[in-house]
Parts: sequence; structure tokens; C-alpha cells
Amino acid sequence: MPVLPGAEPYRHDGGEVGVLLCHGFTGSPQSLRPWAEYLAEHGLSVSLPLLPGHGTRWQDMQVTGWQDWYAEVDRELAALRGRCRVVFVFGLSMGGALALRLAARHGDAVRGVVVVNPANKVHGAMASLLPVVRHLVPSTKGLTSDIAKQGVEEVGYDRVPLHAAHSVRQFFRLVDGELPQVTQPMLLLHSPEDHVVPPADSARILGRVSSTDVTEVVLEHSYHVATLDNDAERIFEESLAFIGRLAPEAGTAGSRSAEAWGGSTTGG
Repeated sequence: MPVLPGAEPYRHDGGEVGVLLCHGFTGSPQSLRPWAEYLAEHGLSVSLPLLPGHGTRWQDMQVTGWQDWYAEVDRELAALRGRCRVVFVFGLSMGGALALRLAARHGDAVRGVVVVNPANKVHGAMASLLPVVRHLVPSTKGLTSDIAKQGVEEVGYDRVPLHAAHSVRQFFRLVDGELPQVTQPMLLLHSPEDHVVPPADSARILGRVSSTDVTEVVLEHSYHVATLDNDAERIFEESLAFIGRLAPEAGTAGSRSAEAWGGSTTGG
């Protein structure tokens, strides 16, 4: 199936500091593209993959699960580490859970973690019924475009495939058990009004990680997809400052140009 316009993956070969960005459940790289481009403009190497089953039609996601999504970001992390001396992992929503698992499993290979409205649990009455309902009903109403800013839309699915929803519920439980293994510095940004992931998820993550260097930022003017919302610039600036504090070499990331890497910027 062709990829939805705007949902293409994005990569940029920049300096020796790299950032892997993970998009959310039923979403696409479009939700993080402005963030990725901002980081690239500041000389960083950037990888923003399209997760399997995403960015085409919801039926394609029905035959994928968390193992596929995690394997994709794990491969991208390995590729980024192959060309960068320092690597950070970023994520939105379920992408935040993916980033946290990468941090938990790869330890010192990940310098720091930035998550925006990270998901930790599937909420609602439907959650406990998913093991059965997914065999009876193929999909339910979509979760995309929870954005306060007028005129902005998220590229993603208007339906949630329930087999995939069951898998993401299992994944959140797995990651929740691994959170104490997250020791890296962390920047967590969350919206007090979020119609997809409640603030309780951020609170639980903050309470369970073992990181001692933790910064929490409240995004007062945004809903769930804050990376496309009114606080987007703040997210971009806070994350770049976070990188600069932990990897001073990022300040001269542009000194080793894309040409020196033999790289380029790709994407739709």
C-alpha cells in the first residue's frame, strides 16, 4: 500500500550527536516531522522511522504488534549508533513507551530520553475486554488529531485495529515493569488536558524510573499531539537545551557537515 502523504519516514545525517524519534500508536512520522527538522537544522543526526503497519491503512496495522514496532526502532537505534558518538531517544505517546524501553535495554548507549505525553496504560472499560472483543469487532473509533491549535491535523488512522490495541496493551505492561531500569537523564513534557493519554501516565512513569536527573515540563496550551500544537516550539527548544546540557559536543554538531558523513536529508 502507498504511504499516506506526509507519513513518510525522515532521516538526516548531521553531526556526531544523533536523535531517534518514535511516533505514536496509529499515528505517523508527520506528528514529529517539525521536531525532527528543527533538530536537523541545529546540526544533529536524526532518524524518524515509520513503524510497521502505520501510515497506510488501518487494516495493515491489524497484522502487526508491539514486537514489530519495537524491532523497527531498535534497528534504527543501532544504525544511528553506528554513525554517531552520542545518541538520544525521543518519543510521543506510545513512541514514548518505545523510547523508554530502548533506554531500559540499552543503558549507557542512550545518553538521555525525552518523552511527550508518554503512554503507560490502555484506559477505559474496553481495555479489559480486548482479549475477547478483538475477535468479534475489527476496529473502533480513531485517536488521532487531539490538537488544541485550530487548523492543524495529524496524519494517522481514523480507526483503531483491536488486534493491535490488544498488543499495545501488552506492551505497556511490559514497559511498566522495565521502568526501574531506566537510569538516564529524562525530560518529560505533558499536557494537563489530554483526551488520549491522561496525565496519570506521566505521573506513574516519573514515579517508577530510576533516573535521578529528571525534568518535568507542563504544556499548558496543548492537547495530546503537543508536537504539532501550541507548545511545539517550547518542546523543540527544551529538548535541544537538554541535549546541549548532556552532550556539549552537540553545540558544534554542525562542524562535521552532512557532506563529511556522505549523508543527506531524506523523506517526503
